[in-house]
Amino acid sequence: MKKFYITTAIYYVNAEPHIGSSYTTIIGDVIARYKRMMGYDVFYLTGTDEHGQKIEQAARERGIEPKQLCDEIAGKFKQLWKDLGITNDYFVRTTDEAHVRTVQYFVSKMLENGDLYKGIYQGWYCVPCETYWGEDELEVDEHGHKLCPSCKREVRLIEEENYFFRLSKYNGPLLKLFNENPKFVEPDFRRNEMLRILESGLRDLSITRTTLKWGIPLPADPQHVIYVWVDALINYVSAIGYPDNPEMFNKWWPADVHLIGKEINRFHSLIWPAMLMSVGLPLPKKIYAHGWLTVNGQKISKSLGNAIDPREYVNRYGNDVVRYYLVRDIMFGRDGDFSEENLIKRLNSDLANDYGNLLHRTLAMIQKHFDSRMPEIGALEDIDRKLIEEYEKAEASYIELMDNLEITDAVDRLWQFISLLNKYFDETHPWIIAKEGNKERLGTILALVTENIMKVATLISPIMPDSSAEVYRRLSIEPRFTHETLQGWDNLKGKQIIHGEPLFKKMDKSEIDVGVRLTNVSSVEEKVEMNENTNPSVNVVTTEELIDIDTFKKLDLRVAKIVEAEKVQKSEKLVKLQIDLGDLGKRQIVAGIAQYYNPEELVGKLIIVVANLKPAKLMGIESKGMLLAAKKDGQLRLLTVLGDIEPGAKIS
Repeated sequence: MKKFYITTAIYYVNAEPHIGSSYTTIIGDVIARYKRMMGYDVFYLTGTDEHGQKIEQAARERGIEPKQLCDEIAGKFKQLWKDLGITNDYFVRTTDEAHVRTVQYFVSKMLENGDLYKGIYQGWYCVPCETYWGEDELEVDEHGHKLCPSCKREVRLIEEENYFFRLSKYNGPLLKLFNENPKFVEPDFRRNEMLRILESGLRDLSITRTTLKWGIPLPADPQHVIYVWVDALINYVSAIGYPDNPEMFNKWWPADVHLIGKEINRFHSLIWPAMLMSVGLPLPKKIYAHGWLTVNGQKISKSLGNAIDPREYVNRYGNDVVRYYLVRDIMFGRDGDFSEENLIKRLNSDLANDYGNLLHRTLAMIQKHFDSRMPEIGALEDIDRKLIEEYEKAEASYIELMDNLEITDAVDRLWQFISLLNKYFDETHPWIIAKEGNKERLGTILALVTENIMKVATLISPIMPDSSAEVYRRLSIEPRFTHETLQGWDNLKGKQIIHGEPLFKKMDKSEIDVGVRLTNVSSVEEKVEMNENTNPSVNVVTTEELIDIDTFKKLDLRVAKIVEAEKVQKSEKLVKLQIDLGDLGKRQIVAGIAQYYNPEELVGKLIIVVANLKPAKLMGIESKGMLLAAKKDGQLRLLTVLGDIEPGAKIS
């Protein structure tokens, strides 16, 4: 069985995970799932980077030990990857004992091989980036302050005794590598950036610190702590058993792809290969440095308030929709901007209209005309043969593009075929053929369309695993996505189909905005509390944002009686309510009010709800409506009704 070893960069635990770090991990998951589908034995690695000065400082500021801080943040990364359905095979932490042993062994080999020497380092150091910079690499602001070229913050001039890595020794071998293997670093413009650095000449690199304690000591000289970047890079071999488990290590190494962000390209494309050359290990096959993800045109930053938890979007639109948008709308390899408005456009156009609606109308006709039993493919006409030919070309192109990590282009190609499939459906006029009573021809058309949808669902499953599994369920086949599923035709003959709700539901951004502006406690309050004032789409109505009476009349405000209330498990803020709306029946809503009310005291209250709000899901629980509340100075109170009034009464 062919093997495929893919890694993400490990994430620094000085900040919680957000949509930016999730992007890399989701892309890695897409690649890993694709390779498994194509028959590879895959090892997908991600993890956290937990040593260094920033961690030491952050822990000190909170009055806790560094390891406690690392445990907390690493746990949040692990939970997020679980919530996002990431299929990593291992989660490495640089505080793991096995990793520490590997780092000390690895660096000791570099020392034994004569590639480390002791010297005095005097130069510029950026604490936030944990990076040393040469004088000629710095930027200068209008006040003459020297700035880090990466994060633009002020650097410090430091002087201390360090161990240095003879990086300059490997300048020639690295140049040879880049010239002989142009695919070693991709995209090509990232390779060219590294090539220019090599052509200007590498300098030896300081790799230890004596002023830092939170790190891994150098065994030969424990006063020196190994530089965090050297420590972090070694995770790619420590996680697969180097040097203690040679069988596992030899199975997986070298890595097929190191998936990283462009800002750490130099460490992975120059320093890491030189370190591997120093200890005599094979080099990874490819470094892929993708671009930065911005949010609404701004770099992701806690201070800017846009370091948003991706679960906010997943809860609103679904995991598959977020994954599809990230892959389709952001050209893989280049910088891209995350826009909720564009996500909705992709959902409504690509997913609901092009893909989901085709499945919906095809299965509806099979249900009506074939008693929900899949017909067989009969005699083929020229238009049918052309469709099969177009699919085979699309599949071959998709696989070639995915193999080359041209993921966005691969999805574009698949959607070109979906467009052709819709065109085929329209041009064959199955509704007219049904009226004419030609069931054999009708069955051929519907069976061909459904077979193609099944094949599309298979190909797109690495990107949208949940919806692909749902397509398989509706076709009564097991959701095991393999390349063999793509072989042959008439695979579905005789299968019992299940016609249900549309695969994707359209969303209206204006409706979401209205719900947010009304302080939608059931679907927004929890998010605002978790990330207060950080979501640019969460607005408060000002006196300038006036609405007319017709707009207000669109809201169906009703009196509701709370008949049951219970806290939502694993949530500190959500309460699940069963409400009585009189003639409208009983409903379930979810509200972020657990910090302000005990469930017992809610039962029996008469509250006001928006009864015509589209259903939403919070932590997988459907909420059909929204209660109204007022909040000020940290206190929240439900809007309630005094006196005797029947549930369901309309507010006017």
